[in-house]
Amino acid sequence: MKLNILKYALAALPLVTFSACMDFDTPSDEFNKETDVTLRPEPLHGDADNLEIKDVVAEEDFPEIKKALKNDLDMLITAQYYLMGGKNGEEPGAHQWQYVFNLTTDAYAGYTTCDQSWNGSFPTTYSYKRDFCEGPHGRFLSMKNNLGNLLNNDLTNEMVEIKAIALLLFDYVAQECTDLYGSIAYQDHKGNKETNPFTFNDGYTIYTSILKNIDDIVAVFDNFPNRPDWYRAEINNILFESDKLTQDQQIDTWRRFANSLKLRMAMHLVKVDPAEAKRLAEEAVASGVVESMAQEIGMNANTGFMGSHPLKMIMSGWNDSRVNASFVSMLTSLQHPYINYMIGNNTDDLINADGSVTNKNSGIYGLRAGIRMESGQAYYANARVAYSQFEGDDFEWMPIYAMKWAEVDFLRAEGALRGWSMGGTAQSFYERGIKNADCGDRFSMPTGNYEAYLDDYMQVENAVPFTYVDPMDHNNDIESVTKIGVKWNDSDDNETKLEKIITQKYIAIFPYSYEAWTDIRRTGYPKIFPVLNPNLGDGSLSDGDLIRRLPLPHGDLQAGMDDIATSGIQALGGPDQQATRVFWDKNEANF
Repeated sequence: MKLNILKYALAALPLVTFSACMDFDTPSDEFNKETDVTLRPEPLHGDADNLEIKDVVAEEDFPEIKKALKNDLDMLITAQYYLMGGKNGEEPGAHQWQYVFNLTTDAYAGYTTCDQSWNGSFPTTYSYKRDFCEGPHGRFLSMKNNLGNLLNNDLTNEMVEIKAIALLLFDYVAQECTDLYGSIAYQDHKGNKETNPFTFNDGYTIYTSILKNIDDIVAVFDNFPNRPDWYRAEINNILFESDKLTQDQQIDTWRRFANSLKLRMAMHLVKVDPAEAKRLAEEAVASGVVESMAQEIGMNANTGFMGSHPLKMIMSGWNDSRVNASFVSMLTSLQHPYINYMIGNNTDDLINADGSVTNKNSGIYGLRAGIRMESGQAYYANARVAYSQFEGDDFEWMPIYAMKWAEVDFLRAEGALRGWSMGGTAQSFYERGIKNADCGDRFSMPTGNYEAYLDDYMQVENAVPFTYVDPMDHNNDIESVTKIGVKWNDSDDNETKLEKIITQKYIAIFPYSYEAWTDIRRTGYPKIFPVLNPNLGDGSLSDGDLIRRLPLPHGDLQAGMDDIATSGIQALGGPDQQATRVFWDKNEANF
């Protein structure tokens, strides 16, 4: 059938770029409402959910369709960079990474702690600073702005596999934001709406829509082998040009990514609807999830993003972040390989209030979350910058993952523990997850450090007693809260087995703090130190409480406040506070 390409003329119009400040050298450069946004003169509004598996277009028409969609396909690449922590069409970098992860969830999850106060505006990691909390939602909007027309252009259904990839990317980041904020304007943004008012959707509705999309996406990918040879060759050519997240640039790997996301979401729903969670998880595994390193979704550091993982610059270049004391305590108690080679000693003398001195290079000292920070990024002004940081090639060249094989194995281990059909036992997935958990580059620049300690690590039956000592204030000293071992023991009760699974998953997915923080809220594991001074937040937390969510986005703008009042609070199901739980965060037993 010969298509009339003229009716899709908008698809070939030149882009109009509206530029504004989005450089994160200073904390006033908010990654939220004033971002670089690339839009068409008239954003398209179609049916983003419609993935129509129909007869293949005539072969002679396909080049013209591809040409008409060139701008949208270019923006698909930019969207992938935003997903992984990039901006402005560039690979992941430190500025955006800091706003998307490091200033909030990295600390909430217990991986890192900010070591400076940004001139007093951010005195502790639990301080309520809306500018920083807007970062993850700004990433979501940037992806929406790059995917919106691809999802809402009727012409995209002529290459429905590419539309399915775009919808999967949009849903992936929407799921993350739903977990972080509790509610977002999901349907409006998926429909490419540009201006207020926006209507917030409740978390359960968003999850339901995403899961329906995933089923449709997988159906599209399942049908791909049935397409004509020439068509499959054309789609594979587009993937070669546009796919920045898979190693093999194959539709089957994207299918496994979709199913793995479904498995992750199913586990989040285990306290909301256990039967439905079981059904979803078993469907995902039966259809095919990530089952090898070659199928992992992410980007390698050595492919170009700033020459190293963004955290490297944030830590050693800017002195803005240090290792969280909880993470140091956990790794030490478990005798984890990382404690031997991936965390450095204190870089300068640390003086306690009692006058005692911990000399430079004396040992590993993390920072307790909640400690009041001083202003400044230099040692002479702020001694906190002398605390331990991550170091070495394994850290510097960490890939950035959207879906890591080890995470999928630990999800399957938890499912098997719950009696679900996961294709193996909880022990088998648990042990395989640990073996493949190394955060370093396991392909082009493997060091062998992790493997050198792995056999001994997997035999650790009991945690090593450890007490965290703060060299500058012994009021912060605390005994390790990690009491479990590593070695699998069938005689352990389910709660202990779950703690082992989630603790090892937490270490394996480092530094992906979104899922780590989700697990802590969802299960209570891994156990981390209580946060000091939570009263410096929005006033809703009591001493020792864990922050449960970020404030609804755009509450600093009148239009945003109106949207929150009109639909946001109702969709959230509670006050817009740090202590309010998102819909899957039930204060109930794990079993």
